[in-house]
Amino acid sequence: MGRATLADIKGKDFSELAKETKTNTEDTNKVSNTNKNRSTTTTSDSSRKKSRRRPKKTTMPAAVVVSPVQRLFDTCKDVFALAGTGIVPTPDKIEQLRAVLDQIQPADVGLTPQMPFFSLPVTRRAPPITYQHIHECEKFSMGIFCLPPSGVLPLHNHPGMTVFSKLLFGTMHIKSYDWVVDVPSNASAVVAPSQTVQHREVRLAKVKVDSDFTAPCSASILYPADGGNMHCFTAVTACAVLDVLGPPYSDPEGRHCTYYFDYPFTKLSVDGVTVAEEEKDKYAWLQEREEPEDLAVVGAPYTGPEIVEN
Repeated sequence: MGRATLADIKGKDFSELAKETKTNTEDTNKVSNTNKNRSTTTTSDSSRKKSRRRPKKTTMPAAVVVSPVQRLFDTCKDVFALAGTGIVPTPDKIEQLRAVLDQIQPADVGLTPQMPFFSLPVTRRAPPITYQHIHECEKFSMGIFCLPPSGVLPLHNHPGMTVFSKLLFGTMHIKSYDWVVDVPSNASAVVAPSQTVQHREVRLAKVKVDSDFTAPCSASILYPADGGNMHCFTAVTACAVLDVLGPPYSDPEGRHCTYYFDYPFTKLSVDGVTVAEEEKDKYAWLQEREEPEDLAVVGAPYTGPEIVEN
């Protein structure tokens, strides 16, 4: 029934109007409830259809960018997991770590050749070498040697260790040796009496490397018994070397850093030791020495990306 107009209201008495109004109100409520139920049902059905048609969107997490030095750290943890004195990682692990090292650039570890410690000092003393410590644990260590031109890391050893050296920039001369086994090791007179080697034994070693290297170049690797375990670094130009040692030096565990003099093979003679004439320049006599007094290695903060030890 339709709604009453003002004219209809005026043409009826109050009792009739009340009755009709009540009836109209009841009818209107019935229609309203019916429409409400239909609307609720329709809305519910529509929602279910939309739910079936539009699956929820899945938000993918943002990709995590791993820095090269973090990748190096994670690789070292894997490669040196079983590290110990004289324990060499398997060949596939060696190549895995070398591949990561070969990708690292100076900027990846916060270095530029313009940094002050790559400049020659004003004094005439041996130029100091700067070492940036990155990480060390009982299994391995990571650090950077920064050498100005003519800077020298004297001949020294790495007992029971596997060592990776990555030249980041510059040119460096590397000379390295391995011990010759099954030969006598005794002090003996030199050819020139004024240069007699006294008090300490000498030991025969064979030259492994004696060359200049210029970055970019592959990382070099030395092992406990070969690969040039004793080496000397001389900076031809300003240069930086990223070193990874597994395991690191440790006096309590017998991994003490020892320095050496090296003498040409022809300078000394030891009973029972002979080398073919054409091979003599490939051998030398090494003699232990104290840490050189003019060796100056100073520490500097590492300025590259932070490592997360997860």
